[in-house]
Amino acid sequence: MKAIRYDSPEADIGTHGGGGPRSGTGGETDGDRPELDGRDASAVFGGLFDAYAAPLYRYLARRVGPDHAHDLVSETFLTAFKQRQTYDPATAAVRSWLYGIATNLARRHVRQEVRGLRAASRADAGRTPYQPSHDGIVSDRVDAQALARQIAPAIADLSDGDRDVLFLTSWAQLTTVEVAEALDIPVGTVRSRLHRIRRQLRTHAATAHLTATPEAIHHD
Repeated sequence: MKAIRYDSPEADIGTHGGGGPRSGTGGETDGDRPELDGRDASAVFGGLFDAYAAPLYRYLARRVGPDHAHDLVSETFLTAFKQRQTYDPATAAVRSWLYGIATNLARRHVRQEVRGLRAASRADAGRTPYQPSHDGIVSDRVDAQALARQIAPAIADLSDGDRDVLFLTSWAQLTTVEVAEALDIPVGTVRSRLHRIRRQLRTHAATAHLTATPEAIHHD
């Protein structure tokens, strides 16, 4: 697997937020569900690394910081290669599977993640409240770079599972179906968690007198 500069223009792969091979109409391509246990497994994983290392790094860097993220990207692909025979293309797209592995690994750093959220909240104190844009883009997802900082304490108080769902939808930009595949839980569970998260964050936003409400959790 060749190295990739996560901050290079080539790192912004794909148009579906998390990167990777996607079709022009938003549907899946054959590359979304490859066979991983064949004789060409090394070559296949090389392609997966090229496609997904950068978006996985950006997702993990937001959760655990850039230093840990580099290690976790490598560990994600190492774990995936070791567990390649457990991957079932009929069950999940490979993108969802990789994000699931990365999320499980990131949970080891949950304390750092929570501390980071609280630190972000303190650093953001006194700034101008987040204002949603007028083009409607934020109407269907949490703005992770602004709104999330202001509601960081509420995010830190979420359960591990709820926080995983929130960040996979808002930062990795997975659909509810992809989140269900990544976390190996029913789609209905993802949707119920999103409903609960919206309610909790909305309550916090109202209490904090923010001008934006977290209606905008990405969904399919």
